Parts: sequence; C-alpha cells; structure tokens
Amino acid sequence: MSFAESYFKGWAKPGPVPPGALGNGPVVEPGETLDAISGHFRLFQLEKGHRFSTDDVLTAWFGTSWCPTARTVLDLGSGIGTVGMIAAWRLTGARFVTVEAQPESVRLARKSAEWNGLGSRYEIREGDFRDARVLREDERFDLVFGSPPYFPLGSGVEGDHPQKIACRFEVRGTVADYATTAAKHLERGGIFACAFPVSPPEQEERVRAGAAEAGLVIVRRRPVVLREGERPLLGLFVLMRAADLPEAMRARTWTEPALIIRAANGSVHPEYSAVKLAFGFPP
Repeated sequence: MSFAESYFKGWAKPGPVPPGALGNGPVVEPGETLDAISGHFRLFQLEKGHRFSTDDVLTAWFGTSWCPTARTVLDLGSGIGTVGMIAAWRLTGARFVTVEAQPESVRLARKSAEWNGLGSRYEIREGDFRDARVLREDERFDLVFGSPPYFPLGSGVEGDHPQKIACRFEVRGTVADYATTAAKHLERGGIFACAFPVSPPEQEERVRAGAAEAGLVIVRRRPVVLREGERPLLGLFVLMRAADLPEAMRARTWTEPALIIRAANGSVHPEYSAVKLAFGFPP
C-alpha cells in the first residue's frame, strides 16, 4: 500500500491496514460496490439493494462512545454489517457476534469481515434472533446493538428490493423484540444502543414502551437533526437494565443536545465533521 493511498483529500486515514487494502481480500462481484466505512475498512454492498446510512454509523458511534471498554459485542439484525464493522474498528480488542436473517446480507457481511481482517474475532450467524437456537441462553455481552426496522408492514411504500423492505419494515420483529432480546443477553451493567425515529412522537413512544416491557431504562438519548432549523426525526438511545441501576436512575433519562448533520447552508455541521473523524470517516 502506497503512502498516497493512506490519504484521502488531505485526510490521513487512521487505524489498521486490513488484508483487503493490501490486495489480499475478496473481490467486488457484478452488482456490488466496495465502499469506505472506517479508516481503511470497507464494506461490500449491493448497487441496488440496501446501503448503509447515517443512522447506521451513528448507532455504532453512540454505542461505542458510551461503552468504550466492551469486550463482547452483539449486533442484532446486523444487515450488511455496517454497525458491527464500525464498532469493530473502534473496539480493537472486542469479540463480536452478529445475527442477520437475510442470506444475501450475511454473504456480503462475511466478505466485508474477510476484507477487513476480522475473521478471528467476528462471528456472523444467519437466522432470526428471536429463534432460541440462534443465541444460547447463557450468552452475555457488554454491548448490544440493535438496528430495528422503523415501520410496521403495510404502513408505507415498501420498495422494490427484498433487502430494502426488511431493513425498513417489520418483517421479523419490532423495536420491542430487539429490546427484549437485548435485555436477555446483556452482561451485568451492559449497554443496549439503538437508533429509532422520534417523529412523530408515537414512534419514540414505541421505544419507551418496548424498553419498559423488557425491564430496560433509557439512560441517554440524543435527537438527530438532519438539517439545521428542522425538527429532529431520529433519536439515538442508550439503555440499561433497570436491575443494574440504582433506584434514583430507574426513571431518569438524560437528553443530550441535538446532533445536527448539516448546517442551514447545506454544509456538513462542524460537530458532525468531528463525529465522522471519531469513527474513521473523512470529515
């Protein structure tokens, strides 16, 4: 790998140089792209299927920011591996288990894991995480990620690609199912991190109801504003088991100032530029 390839438009790529960047990884097949995700890490995606988005990268950033010492990580509904790959880049010593039901997404995630040199600490399981055979009863994790679909089936235009449909609509479970599974597999004092819409208000209420039913407390939340001056559409959440918290914390949520993605003039907001650097992406 040349000196020039370690820079992108004046930005020095941080972090390890994986096998794929040295020419020793899987290749891009017809209908696929290979895209930068964190430092030198890359992600295989379908040209016309589901592709990673801002909510994916923010979920990974938020969870790893508030659980920086995680040794074991579980990613539920992991899709093509966006959240897990970014988290693995940030948590260099952690062991990962990811669960995804769509075979095509699993195939792409496995290619990315190989390209990024994660094979020894990154296990990708194919299946529905609600199936008791996918996760053992005794498996516990310091940090659990969830990427729940946002909308019930039939509530909107579902799209023209099955991979996209399952990522947006509740084909296999709701945010409450994610919360229930996360609570069941959290290590003592562990954290569950996810993203979910906060507008309209009924959407965020679904997160709160699912958390309460699972015995979880929303410890931190951060609204996300896509463009300065607009209302927040997305929220980032950190949850913990109520039983792991002192009594005074069991009904308390700290709301952080909104994270603004783009300034009013359309440029990348200064804070979001700094956030992007934190997960190894050019500002």
